Amino acid sequence: MIDIKFLRENPDAVKENIKKKFQDSKLGLVDEVIALDAESRAVKQQADDLRANRNKISKQIGMLMGQGKKEEAMAIKEEVTKQAQLLAELEQKEAELSAKVTEIMMRIPQIIDPSVPIGKDDSENVEIERFGEPFVPEFEVPYHTDIMEKLNGIDLDSARKVAGNGFYYLMGDIARLHSAVISYARDFMIDRGFTYCVPPFMIRSNVVTGVMSFAEMDSMMYKIEGEDLYLIGTSEHSMIGKFIDTINPEETLPQTLTSYSPCFRKEKGAHGIEERGVYRIHQFEKQEMIVVCKPEDSKMWFDKLWQNTVDLFRSMDIPVRTLECCSGDLADLKVRSLDVEAWSPRQKKYFEVGSCSNLGDAQARRLKIRVSGKGGKYFAHTLNNTVVAPPRMLIAFLENNLNEDGSIRIPEALRPYMGGKEVIGK
Repeated sequence: MIDIKFLRENPDAVKENIKKKFQDSKLGLVDEVIALDAESRAVKQQADDLRANRNKISKQIGMLMGQGKKEEAMAIKEEVTKQAQLLAELEQKEAELSAKVTEIMMRIPQIIDPSVPIGKDDSENVEIERFGEPFVPEFEVPYHTDIMEKLNGIDLDSARKVAGNGFYYLMGDIARLHSAVISYARDFMIDRGFTYCVPPFMIRSNVVTGVMSFAEMDSMMYKIEGEDLYLIGTSEHSMIGKFIDTINPEETLPQTLTSYSPCFRKEKGAHGIEERGVYRIHQFEKQEMIVVCKPEDSKMWFDKLWQNTVDLFRSMDIPVRTLECCSGDLADLKVRSLDVEAWSPRQKKYFEVGSCSNLGDAQARRLKIRVSGKGGKYFAHTLNNTVVAPPRMLIAFLENNLNEDGSIRIPEALRPYMGGKEVIGK
């Protein structure tokens, strides 16, 4: 969420940023919120004046009573009562106006970083760098679920009967591989100095609206009926929520955490859920990383975070590339975002396996995550990135480590987590 003071003083810059994100329908929000903010501040000033006057009159009443001038004191008391009623009305109006200002401010997109390329959607994202040589074997690479089924590693038909499309049973060595990748990713991040955490898998609505835009919330989150709780779409949500309404001494930053969680997503508007695939699903598991840091350090941490994911995938012999997300592909709270994509030998192209985001102070403003330093208090910066998210990551793993006979090679880094196995076969 943008600082209201910045918006008040720089409305043209805010409007230009909205245009860069191709959200022209939101341009009117800037003038609307400026008008509401001015009215809100005027009402607040009027209420403050009344409070000051009431305090002054209260002293007068005490003096008059002390002088035995009871009738004069009672007359002034009646005036105080009238002012109290007016003050209550002003306070209610002030609260209503403040809520309206906040609601609109939460719909205005964050100011994007100057380095972000301008583009309408993900088709205009910009490739930055490739890591590892893309390889296509001489033999045909089957569809990922066919690979799993030949190894008795997945049961989609039973899952469809139990829960519908978008769910799966992982079985045997494929299920073990799934858990091995998560465990390896956990230790990989611990070795890089991150603190391991298993967070709550449900969060309250004030945390949801603190970490994401209304549009994201509507398309992703499952609501628990009858309770103020939502199933998390990613552990980043509850991990950032851990710092809600806190004042963090500068010397305790950065906070670097890596978390495991299941994730639940409606995938609303995702063009349907594949019946045979596990690329886009309602339930999956994930290892995540988040950072809460000083503003001047967020750029440095952004580069460290995406590099962690690249290094993890390369340690499992999977070629990857990085893409800078263009302005139109950025969620409203993001200052900058970079996708990590893995190579698919079957499709002969890259596909997304992780996304690294710098949210500046947007989440910190909404959740009141502050830092206390020598110069006073200020809002922290928050960042997040996917370490690894099976089973989507398993697609890249299986395709890039597939042998001609249908078996799967286990890279050396993962073997300790697979009981020493070097190959998964029938």
